[in-house]
Amino acid sequence: MDVNRLRVIDAIARTGSITAAAEELHYAQASVSHHLARLQEQVGATLTRRVGRGIVLTPEGELLASRAREILRRIGDAESEVGALSRQLHGRLRIAAFQSALLSLVPPALASVRATHSDIELELRESHPEDSLVLVRANEIDVGIVHRPDDLPPADDLLAVKLYEDPIYLLSTTPDDTVEAHRDSSWIAGCDRCRQGIETLCLAAGFEPRIALRTEDIYVQASFVAEGLGVITMPGTALRSLDMATLHASVLPAARRRVWAVASHASGSDIVHEFIAALRTASTSLP
Repeated sequence: MDVNRLRVIDAIARTGSITAAAEELHYAQASVSHHLARLQEQVGATLTRRVGRGIVLTPEGELLASRAREILRRIGDAESEVGALSRQLHGRLRIAAFQSALLSLVPPALASVRATHSDIELELRESHPEDSLVLVRANEIDVGIVHRPDDLPPADDLLAVKLYEDPIYLLSTTPDDTVEAHRDSSWIAGCDRCRQGIETLCLAAGFEPRIALRTEDIYVQASFVAEGLGVITMPGTALRSLDMATLHASVLPAARRRVWAVASHASGSDIVHEFIAALRTASTSLP
């Protein structure tokens, strides 16, 4: 049975739609539909049925999705165990993290690991939290650094270590600023999750924000704010790398995000665990 088709039925079971499954797997919707059709032919049963605009699994689909999850977990464990052994023998560490973590958290943690493993081979990539979870599950990285707006672990099927809580600030040219003061201002947003966070804060203050600029580059964001062209919310870790000479960061008491390190439960690599411990140590010096 094709592993990619098992991934498709598992993703559909968890997300409840072909569109969401395609986004999670980074497949085209047509490809997901094709895999689903071939899987139904292979097992000789209808696996999904439409309900409104979404789909739900039939009893046969639920059974197959459950078995697929077990098989994928075993495959992932096997890949992780073999990979961990290889990396332990050859000294390799693969990391994915979001931008502000790469700027402030990862460098000191890697420097600490490099101090005792000078010949370690590093692979580093910038990645959104959702993508990092997919990469860990696919055994394409060893450690993902992700964030969530609440205290829930980012994934039930992965080892998750909470690193720190990151306060959120309103970045503007006015000291002691508030969200309520920017009902008529232009707002700057980054990723979709960041935009949703801004919308939640503004709606709680009684208005809908006008998003004037979309960019994930924090230096571009700060430049626009410094020229009075808009305001933005920004986590504390991102502020460390900015020139704050003409900027003011006003803490938003009700807003913060939780930052986690995630890895496969099957990862037995000493370097992976040393790196996670180094991340925890580095996080204690963050504002």
